[in-house]
Amino acid sequence: MRLLILSLLLGISLFAEWPQFRGNPSLTGVATGTLPPENLKLLWTWEGGESFESSPVIAGGVAYIGAGNGDLVAIDMATGKTKWKYKTGAELGESTPAVGGGAVFIGDLRGGFHAVSVATGKALWTFKTLSEIKSSPVVVGDRVLIGSYDQNLYAVEIKTGKQLWKFETAGPVHATPGIANGVAYVTGCDEKFRAIRVSDGKEVFEVASGAYTGASPLLVGSMAYYGTFGNEVFGVDMATKKIVWKYEHPVRKFPYYSSATLAAGKIILGGRDKMVHGIDAKTGKGVWTFATKSRVESSPAVAGNRVFIGSNDGRLYVLDAATGKKLWEYEAGSALSASPAISEGKVLIASQDGRVFCFGG
Repeated sequence: MRLLILSLLLGISLFAEWPQFRGNPSLTGVATGTLPPENLKLLWTWEGGESFESSPVIAGGVAYIGAGNGDLVAIDMATGKTKWKYKTGAELGESTPAVGGGAVFIGDLRGGFHAVSVATGKALWTFKTLSEIKSSPVVVGDRVLIGSYDQNLYAVEIKTGKQLWKFETAGPVHATPGIANGVAYVTGCDEKFRAIRVSDGKEVFEVASGAYTGASPLLVGSMAYYGTFGNEVFGVDMATKKIVWKYEHPVRKFPYYSSATLAAGKIILGGRDKMVHGIDAKTGKGVWTFATKSRVESSPAVAGNRVFIGSNDGRLYVLDAATGKKLWEYEAGSALSASPAISEGKVLIASQDGRVFCFGG
């Protein structure tokens, strides 16, 4: 009760939501509010029967996720029961839903971008791009941003689905844009890290990454962090528009597809070298690695000093952020390339064999 009263006085939510990919527009992957217990147990499993590459999000006591068969699904967090399903009419890939303004948004593999009522599961509008969408949407004020393989980043009006602007890059926009101080930051398949104004779609600057980038940027203060298919992780100062450091494992040269998080002063992300990497955020020096049995494409989520991350070896791992020591693991039985979501003291993750797992106390 004391904690509840204090939270109300300070304006802090005990049940902070996870309404989009990486939890928030800065793509930090860090949970706030009530954290999961140390001793996790499986609370429920939702059987979808379709592969999940999309990651779950959580808002208003409901989990949302896109299934491979094209269904956008709403699941009651308390019971694990289906609330509603919306059929997009096309297959869904890695695009993770975003919730805002009474709607849930998701992109499909035919280029459709859908807005669906959170209350009814009925279509509000559909916006059409010219190629597949694997990027995840980000809600910013009265608009929602989405990337497409037609090489454009779009800003679409939330209420109407009207295009407000588009910015054309030199390659598919695969990653999810990170937002900070009215600017969208996009890592690109055109080997560029771009800053684009949310208000009018004008480019502020670009930095050459030197390699294809599938991971989305982590934004913390003036810094952006992301891994590339050039087997490197970058720390970029957005104020000076310069790469401050580069990290490359001394032996294992593999791409980074996982998006990064920051915990215990470490930039943490998974690699296709079957390892999770902990990198000093100031210097870019490697501090620790944790080995799994398959590639790690899942993006980590942080709760306190714990890092939650899936591996294609079928396990959900919980690691100590400071040391990389394994604290707990769960055998899901199928590849976990999707990313965890944390809210209401619970952890959600989806598997490639069509199941959503919910862990808590």
